[in-house]
Amino acid sequence: MVRLREARRAYRLYHARCFWSCPPNLDIGMADVAWVAEQLMKHGGREAWEKGARLCR
Repeated sequence: MVRLREARRAYRLYHARCFWSCPPNLDIGMADVAWVAEQLMKHGGREAWEKGARLCR
């Protein structure tokens, strides 16, 4: 549950930078955590990369 909460928070925080092509109110589920982490690490810069890496653990 912690990973899900962190993924939802990261999605909102980095929406403009990493998830701009998705709706801002997208409901992130457990199946989406890996996708959020991948997008953070690919498009977000160092700080977002670190958040994505923590989500992958």
